[in-house]
Amino acid sequence: MNLQKSTDQELIDRFIKGEKRCMEVLISRHKQKVYSYILITVKNTHVADDLFQETFIKVINSLKVGNYTDKGKFISWVIRIAHNITIDYFRKEKNLNTFSNDDHEVDLFNNEKFSDENIEDRLVGDQIINDVRMLIEFLPDEQKQIIMMRHYGGMSFKDIAEQTNVSINTALGRMRYALINLRKIIEEKNIVLTR
Repeated sequence: MNLQKSTDQELIDRFIKGEKRCMEVLISRHKQKVYSYILITVKNTHVADDLFQETFIKVINSLKVGNYTDKGKFISWVIRIAHNITIDYFRKEKNLNTFSNDDHEVDLFNNEKFSDENIEDRLVGDQIINDVRMLIEFLPDEQKQIIMMRHYGGMSFKDIAEQTNVSINTALGRMRYALINLRKIIEEKNIVLTR
């Protein structure tokens, strides 16, 4: 049986039974999508390389212990794992970049740099960003991908079209529908996204 022609589920089943090459085929098949998703989010190739590797280590370990239950939705499951690992990375980074006032005679926080925006505005802004990120998860994969590439990855529609193998008009159309769908979700859930 040619591994390249096997479905994801067939490859998973054979990997679980001990055929290690099946995982190589799965990684090769989905590398572009998973890596692009991570890179668009972290905007650093070295970090993206590490998180991509960490994602597939978790995928392999989860498959070995039988934690994969999303039959037929392997790539969505892998993207969810990549998303969670990326979020964990940002949390760790945020915790590493903390300041302590205890070690200094001068008050570090009595500084213009920290007073540009009050804490309430920053918290509300962060909450809006988190709410929008959460709402994006409700979009179909193609629309979610376009928003992530455009707004979080800063890519042009030309680059998005090349990356996703569609025309620029298709990429623009997906963005338009993504925004329409986001507005509908916001209205349905009665969410207020203002400062």
